[in-house]
Amino acid sequence: MKETTVKELAELKASGADFQLIDVREQNEFEIAEIGGELIPMNTIPDNVDKVSRDKKVVIHCRSGKRSGDVINWLEQNHGFENLYNLKGGILAYADEIDNSLTKY
Repeated sequence: MKETTVKELAELKASGADFQLIDVREQNEFEIAEIGGELIPMNTIPDNVDKVSRDKKVVIHCRSGKRSGDVINWLEQNHGFENLYNLKGGILAYADEIDNSLTKY
């Protein structure tokens, strides 16, 4: 599985690059802390595969990187995606390395 670091994500965001950021956490987690991604909770991914871009880099994240990794594996194995990147360390790493104003939970 391909990964991207939080520093690489911050650079993508700052550069205005055309990519998709998907948050697979639950709504209540999204309300605690978010980094601008589109919320598609993990359990709704099978019904929302059409919302995941095939035309550009897609960074998928969760709290620590485990759920997003599971989602990526499922999308790659069942739908043939090749453009997905797991955010290494998830939003916890983003809070530690990029934006320490984010609430950690």
